[in-house]
Amino acid sequence: MLNNIKLIVYDFDGVMTDNRVIVREDGIESVIVSRADGMGVGIIMEMGIPQVILSSETNRIVSLRAKKLGIPVLQGVDDKKTALLNYCKDNNYNPSGILYVGNDVNDEGVMKAVGYSVATADAHHSIKSLAQMVLDTKGGHGVVRELADKIEGILSTLNEKNKRL
Repeated sequence: MLNNIKLIVYDFDGVMTDNRVIVREDGIESVIVSRADGMGVGIIMEMGIPQVILSSETNRIVSLRAKKLGIPVLQGVDDKKTALLNYCKDNNYNPSGILYVGNDVNDEGVMKAVGYSVATADAHHSIKSLAQMVLDTKGGHGVVRELADKIEGILSTLNEKNKRL
């Protein structure tokens, strides 16, 4: 299945972050992200698989991180499923070819709408039960990097099998 992925979509908080936020006394919020995820995004880009962040979060940090990673972002989304299906329609993606990475109950609808769903190691139990794959990595600690390794491994295995045929 992972060899037929046409688009990878990531939730932000709890996937690219550890779901915590630092709030300064002046009200400015900050999050911590993993550089390993930046490496993972780059590896997946080299495979030719487009990626996008889909987040209900309105904080500008999400769009800044997406810009740094060089991937599009759909941000401030209340209904992730509808937003993703509209994105698919506008960009000619069949939802069955989408892999979605999520971690919490607001990801349930979109996880059910795509072809392949993945949960972080520390995802809510209901999300883990929906996912076709539960990663070993917790959110904010290199989830995308682990996913990149898994996709690379599968594609490498398929290429070896094709060479033998």
